[in-house]
Amino acid sequence: MIEGDIRNLDDCRQAVKGVDYVLHQAALGSVPRSIEDPITTNETNINGFLNMLVAARDEKVLSFTYAASSSTYGDHPALPKVEENIGKPLSPYAVTKVVNEQYADVFKKTYDFNSIGLRYFNIFGKRQDPNGAYAAVIPKWISAMLKGEDVFINGDGTTSRDFCYIDNAVQANLLAATAQNAEAQNQVYNVAVGDRTSLNELFEALRTALMKRQFQLANLKPSYRDFRAGDVLHSLADISKARQYLGYQPRYKIGEGIKDAMGWYVDYLNAKKRIDSGHNEENCKL
Repeated sequence: MIEGDIRNLDDCRQAVKGVDYVLHQAALGSVPRSIEDPITTNETNINGFLNMLVAARDEKVLSFTYAASSSTYGDHPALPKVEENIGKPLSPYAVTKVVNEQYADVFKKTYDFNSIGLRYFNIFGKRQDPNGAYAAVIPKWISAMLKGEDVFINGDGTTSRDFCYIDNAVQANLLAATAQNAEAQNQVYNVAVGDRTSLNELFEALRTALMKRQFQLANLKPSYRDFRAGDVLHSLADISKARQYLGYQPRYKIGEGIKDAMGWYVDYLNAKKRIDSGHNEENCKL
């Protein structure tokens, strides 16, 4: 991980200097944030991505793998999602990820620069920030459950997602970065599990996992509110292309991922609670 601003070409050149393998994960995520501030999302995700492509091309890196997104599928209704079939974007964030793929394709055609895009589907796992307005749903809900706060579900809870544990995403990145087969290059691949979970089912899975750790949540119920603009109703990936060309074999389904990550979430949130309590005590003394 290299410090710098991908909106600055000099920073990008410095980041890839002497590098053979680039795993480009940087972006300004979140559909709601992109709706609130499309200009900053565009500057980071499109201008920044172009800077990285130019810097990597000029450095003649051996491999360039970048984070694409399932948001690229937009309003296309078919399930499961197959890489070749995309619809119209539903948010500024989705627009930026479509443009990333188009730029990667143009760089191959124009400069013979190879790349691989990985369309992530709802990645979750350890060290995922549960705080902030744009926190991902799993850490955000766990945090709310432990704090006794409302757990909000947008819509009626039947909305579904293909939740993918972080270890699966790491596997896909390593396979893409080291892919030797020419057929595997200049492609985009779904990175998911190939299974979907409704938000109602997710709520119960998280509540049950915490109850097994002796948390008293038997009477906890979610709060429902309006569906959020820019979101899709259902998401389910076809991962056969990644299996065929990259050898991708996801090891973790959602239940296994929650089990593996839950200890970290609980420890992190408990530690943060102790720190916050300490700060409050100091403020009272002052």
